[in-house]
Amino acid sequence: MSRREGKGQSWWDIPVTIGIAIGAVLLITTFVAKPFSIPSGSMEDTLQIGDRILVNRLVYHTRPIERGDVVVFDGADSFVPMSEVPQRNPLSAGVAWVGQSLGVMAPDSTDFVKRVIGVGGDRVACCSPSGRVTVNGVELDEFPYLFTGDAPSMQDFDVVVPAGMLWVMGDHRSNSADSRAHMGDPGGGFVPESKVVGRAMNVLWPLGRIGSVDIPETFAALPAAGR
Repeated sequence: MSRREGKGQSWWDIPVTIGIAIGAVLLITTFVAKPFSIPSGSMEDTLQIGDRILVNRLVYHTRPIERGDVVVFDGADSFVPMSEVPQRNPLSAGVAWVGQSLGVMAPDSTDFVKRVIGVGGDRVACCSPSGRVTVNGVELDEFPYLFTGDAPSMQDFDVVVPAGMLWVMGDHRSNSADSRAHMGDPGGGFVPESKVVGRAMNVLWPLGRIGSVDIPETFAALPAAGR
């Protein structure tokens, strides 16, 4: 091999390696896990503005969505009317997809992160005589994860979650436009399970907040849906 050939091969190694690395990251974020930046305070203190979280995209291929899960979902046509969904040309859509997959661009305005309170068949209501949210008649002890000083809800509701749908709420109840705020919309405030991107598993950044996003113990005491 000549000296020129050796240099040429080394020069091409760099972009090829970078391309392979980016391709591998895109494959992982598309099918396995995706970084997500928290855009609002609706899930405080569990998740704070600017937190970077890891969203598991595989978990719901192995188990159903559970009450207590914190999920990221596409709210187009449930929380955001299709007429208000921003339209992108193919080029800008592709750039946004790559940037969001790599975690260097903010999420779309139709992406939301909330806690699942009820799944298909559940009756979710508020408020009980003690002022709590109930699922199938059982009170939730939400105070360990609710934003300090917040009530479980300042708005009364009593709904039965349709099959294949979810009732979701933010942990910062006084600052969350969640299922309660969309009860008058065509979807009734429910989120289709098919719109769920994945489960928030861990906080990755900032360093002082690294940790897992667990299901609170209160959800373990709930009866099966529809009972």
